[in-house]
Amino acid sequence: MASPRRHTTACDVSGVLIGADHPVVVQSMTNTDTADSAATVNQVLALAQSGSELVRVTVNHDKAAQAVPGIVRTLRDFGCEVPIVGDFHYNGHILLKQYPDCAKALAKYRINPGNVNIGKRHDDNFRTMIEAAIEHGKPVRIGVNWGSLDQQLLTSQMDENAKREQPLSAAEVMYETIVLSALRSAEAAEGYGLGHDRIILSAKVSDVQDLIAVYRALALRCDYPLHLGLTEAGMGNKGVVASTAGMAVLLQEGIGDTIRVSLTPRPGGDRCEEVEVAKQMLQALDIRHFTPQVTACPGCGRTTSTFFQEMAEEIQAYLGAKMPEWKGEYEGVESMSVAVMGCIVNGPGESKYADIGISLPGTFEEPVAPVYVDGRLHRTLRGDRIVAEFIEILDSYVSSRYAARPAPAAVQ
Repeated sequence: MASPRRHTTACDVSGVLIGADHPVVVQSMTNTDTADSAATVNQVLALAQSGSELVRVTVNHDKAAQAVPGIVRTLRDFGCEVPIVGDFHYNGHILLKQYPDCAKALAKYRINPGNVNIGKRHDDNFRTMIEAAIEHGKPVRIGVNWGSLDQQLLTSQMDENAKREQPLSAAEVMYETIVLSALRSAEAAEGYGLGHDRIILSAKVSDVQDLIAVYRALALRCDYPLHLGLTEAGMGNKGVVASTAGMAVLLQEGIGDTIRVSLTPRPGGDRCEEVEVAKQMLQALDIRHFTPQVTACPGCGRTTSTFFQEMAEEIQAYLGAKMPEWKGEYEGVESMSVAVMGCIVNGPGESKYADIGISLPGTFEEPVAPVYVDGRLHRTLRGDRIVAEFIEILDSYVSSRYAARPAPAAVQ
């Protein structure tokens, strides 16, 4: 069981509550040109359908800012209520001021203090963005990134470190600078009038150990909600493993209120992969549940047939297809565990431990498949209809085990 969540201030992003005791929120970001409204709408819809609870879009030029209100309207026309976050760098102060309809349509602004002149003699650009957030009632994520860190602040920290009797390592100075940049920017934002409960912080780096060190330090020194993410995580297995290795440690310690898995998609790849990985991470840590999970053995010399692998894949696909329907009908079904095991070594034990499970016959074993429900032998299947019969038992189990959700109240 994961550690209790660290108490934080809660921030409301258009009805999505982040921080305090609220669930860890999954978010993602489009990689379309935001000025291409149709492509952006389609990708947001796909990400939201996959389970992204916030979606960030790039707002980097006039046409992108002009497109934002129409994108949000179209999403709402499609029945998609996911909050849209604007990602601003360098010219956000100009775009938010020149395009008030964009500023109004966005649910939250992401500001990188390293590239809006915060920390310099005058921080008018940062202040302008904060004032826009105040005017339009929007929360802000102050997102520090090691790759675009405030160089003036970093230089001053390096100079101070050089005067120490026992100087810190370069990495430790970097950690401290990242944390200070986030905290001082948040302090400045509050000084300009932004509410304490309208601020979320992030401090992204691209190395797993750096991520853990920075967020542990940041969590000790503030109560703002924290957005976790390993920036530039990479492609494929590398990106998945690195993101999970870093964020899982922090989440297990109760650090982190919203997460993004920043995967580099393959050319033409599915952007929604990052959402699925984030959900699976939270599910594996028993922090949140999104869909029933299938436990299946890896196979060995006892399972020379591929039947149990095919059945495990078929059952997982069936659960995924049924979840939109089940989630609306049955309370708690997303936490159901299903076991599809390939032989008698661990099959019966795993099947008994799951809510519902089947132990298939391995090579040279008796061709029978016992089904266990809530830890007890329910029925033994034989013949060519094992998969179909197990699905029938599964459907019956869901309808009998999980309470029906109450019907929505009638609108008066």
